[in-house]
Amino acid sequence: MSQVDQSPRAANLAGHAPPGPGELSPYEIAQHYFGVAAERLGLPDDVRTVVGTAYREVQVQIPIRRADGLIHVYSGYRVQHNGARGPYKGGIRYHPEVDLDEVRALAALMSWKTAIVDIPFGGAKGGVNVPAGDCTQGELQLITRSFIDKISKVLGPTRDIPAPDVNTNAQTMAWMMDQYGKLNGYTPAIVTGKPIALGGSLGREAATGRGVIMCFTEAAPALGLTPQDTRVVVQGFGNVGSWAARIVQDMGATIVGVSDAYGAVQSEAGIDCHALHDHIAQGGRLVDFLGVDVITPDELLSLDCEVLIPAALGGLIHGGNADRIRAKAIIEGANGPTTPAADAILHDKGVFIVPDVLANAGGVVVSYFEWVQNLQHFRWTEEDVNQRLGTIMSRAYGEVAARSVADAVTMRTAAFEVGIERVVEAARTRGYI
Repeated sequence: MSQVDQSPRAANLAGHAPPGPGELSPYEIAQHYFGVAAERLGLPDDVRTVVGTAYREVQVQIPIRRADGLIHVYSGYRVQHNGARGPYKGGIRYHPEVDLDEVRALAALMSWKTAIVDIPFGGAKGGVNVPAGDCTQGELQLITRSFIDKISKVLGPTRDIPAPDVNTNAQTMAWMMDQYGKLNGYTPAIVTGKPIALGGSLGREAATGRGVIMCFTEAAPALGLTPQDTRVVVQGFGNVGSWAARIVQDMGATIVGVSDAYGAVQSEAGIDCHALHDHIAQGGRLVDFLGVDVITPDELLSLDCEVLIPAALGGLIHGGNADRIRAKAIIEGANGPTTPAADAILHDKGVFIVPDVLANAGGVVVSYFEWVQNLQHFRWTEEDVNQRLGTIMSRAYGEVAARSVADAVTMRTAAFEVGIERVVEAARTRGYI
């Protein structure tokens, strides 16, 4: 059985949408936002080069004989962007469009993200350009173990700690942990996002979506919103989107639109996202869910709502559709969902945006908790994990919001300023720059 879209807990659908005419690549988008903040911080060119580019990039060949009898050769990547603040940290994704450009971009975003929430990690990312949806579980296991064999020398619980990402999950992490353990002995802290039975943390599965909603609750008072008077549109009903939708629905919000890789639906009366989650978990399609109207993905972005949560592909909010968005606020659950052109349009429209490097940091925060628990050989309760997550997300949001006000800049620019400053400080203190 394929790992793709077989579970509502599957990761966010795919990587980044291909750039359209006049749009930037994922790496160019990440570098654009970095450049804006670096310019405001007055970083010299040499310092920008040190902290703005990757420390190490690894590309390996993964030949696998598949069920068709042919040897298929895939490329695996691990980019370690910056480790000044701690071990490299970042997910590994399986998707046919994975390439070095995308992985570089995501690794850089992880460096800023871990710094913004002030946890002791650097930034990394990885991936294999495999069509995970076409592979059997056995083939995926072979690919995973081969990949870890080839990059194990740059990994380690105090060096580089992978996690799940697009089309990888707790089972993938179990294979990674086991393969690394065969080479180095029992090392549960080598990956996070593991099954609970193998040392995973309670609360990790919902953490990214929960963090998105924690950012909404922090932003809501300034926006004049309460959950009960908030209509929410969720673009992408994978792990992040489905958890965010269910959590905010339980707080009293009305989910008026949802999409996934196969279509979109709306209901002015509200969509029961718990029932929708169960429907998809049982093999149903989102567009076949009862009591909703089927619409196009483009129409989803035009729905009248207070909050839009993009939690699917990167780059799906772009210069060609940003002016149609009617939301008062956007809380970014996906990585890089908004291009610079769209960001400018939305700013001019007065749309308040909580950027991805802050809003979706809940996953890496609870990955940090999992790592700490593994090193201590101790398990916290889910209540404890969620409380600690709330403390960190609230503090990080407050710091970014204060910087936004003090510098009269957007939340995105403020977040990048905070993250970059902390990385530069660590690098300078270590003597790197």
